[in-house]
Amino acid sequence: MSEAFDYRALEAAPVTATGAVTLTGVSKWYGKHLALDNISLTLDPGSVTVILGPSGSGKTTLLRTLNHLERVDAGFIQIDDEYIGYQRRGDKLYALKEHAILRQRINVGYVFQNFNLFPHMTVLENLIEAPIAHRQLTRQAALERADTLLESVGLRHKAQAWPRHLSGGQQQRIAIARALMLNPRVMLFDEPTSALDPERVGEVLDVIKALARSGTTLVVVTHEIGFAREVADNVVFMDDGRIIEQGSTHQVLNHPRHERTRRFLSKVL
Repeated sequence: MSEAFDYRALEAAPVTATGAVTLTGVSKWYGKHLALDNISLTLDPGSVTVILGPSGSGKTTLLRTLNHLERVDAGFIQIDDEYIGYQRRGDKLYALKEHAILRQRINVGYVFQNFNLFPHMTVLENLIEAPIAHRQLTRQAALERADTLLESVGLRHKAQAWPRHLSGGQQQRIAIARALMLNPRVMLFDEPTSALDPERVGEVLDVIKALARSGTTLVVVTHEIGFAREVADNVVFMDDGRIIEQGSTHQVLNHPRHERTRRFLSKVL
């Protein structure tokens, strides 16, 4: 059965002035290994940023700090001036309790490499679980939003299917729809096509491209240079836990300033 794509529900999402991301002096240690080394970065609301770099450069760790899946050891992260994982009182930051962190994560959608769908739930149940549990939507409203999002990713006919009966590309499109159920300000993608067969990559990138046109702030870790050229506003190149180079997509991909960036691109272009 051929799948019809109708991305209008993604593209027509209202553009808002929310989703500004700021990292200030962020560092993260794993034992003696410095995974993130004094990272500072500012992303405008509604922008699309692609993070490039070799394996082990800190890309995924950086992404995971943005919704506090990883606690930083130094520095801080803000989304729309709200400290992620912390509350400011006077000149000090105090760690939030887990229930408050979970509320913050509502605003930050995360799409993993390996889909992370709940295997014991149908596609529809995967989508409506979080908004009902967080009391963001009534069951009826959640069902209606799920129907709209499944239509937008071409998988409305799979609502009652089990994840194990779907292809990798279908599972990743469901994972994107699930992340959108809470209408997040920021969407994070951790190598969303790396676990897919080559013929399935395009269908997932098409969904992300449509989402990029909606005004949602996107941060995408990927090796898909063609996607970066077409969609990204900014490119960040990382190596050894540091940002080596950052700038507009045209500047970084076509006229990289740093030799390490040039060597990396010469191998992937």
